Amino acid sequence: MNDGEKRRLMRLRKRMSQKRPHFRQFEEWRLVRIKDHWRKPKGIDNKMRQKRRGWPRTVNAGYRSPKAVRHLHPSGMEEVAVFNVGDLTIVDPETQVARIGGTVGRRKRRFILKEARELGIRILNPGKIDLEEEAVTEEVEAEPLEEEEETQEVVEADAEEAEEE
Repeated sequence: MNDGEKRRLMRLRKRMSQKRPHFRQFEEWRLVRIKDHWRKPKGIDNKMRQKRRGWPRTVNAGYRSPKAVRHLHPSGMEEVAVFNVGDLTIVDPETQVARIGGTVGRRKRRFILKEARELGIRILNPGKIDLEEEAVTEEVEAEPLEEEEETQEVVEADAEEAEEE
């Protein structure tokens, strides 16, 4: 599939998604105990199952997106789940993008972001630590020097006062 065909199918998928109805469980809008998700209607007299006019639509194959672009990110690239730095080796930067797993902590996320930047891999969910951590580490590196100088001056001043007494 060439690039032009892929872009055309992505546009078609977007238009189809906009027209696709919100599929719902039978009478979930009436009953609080029924959650807002799809369940196939199975009752013998169920109006949704009978496809009666005025009742919500049911799931059909015709609502599906084109097979060539199914499960792709809106950018047209394939998503790859990354849980550690080693997982970045299987990501192809030309055709794939990485999504960091939700169970990955802050420290490991930082290592993954650093390695991805070096390999030229796009991360879909970098989080706020990507920008914040750089600023924080620069501040932390700069602060101890100033504090050490101040404490040294205080210690010297205390020593002078002690000598005067």
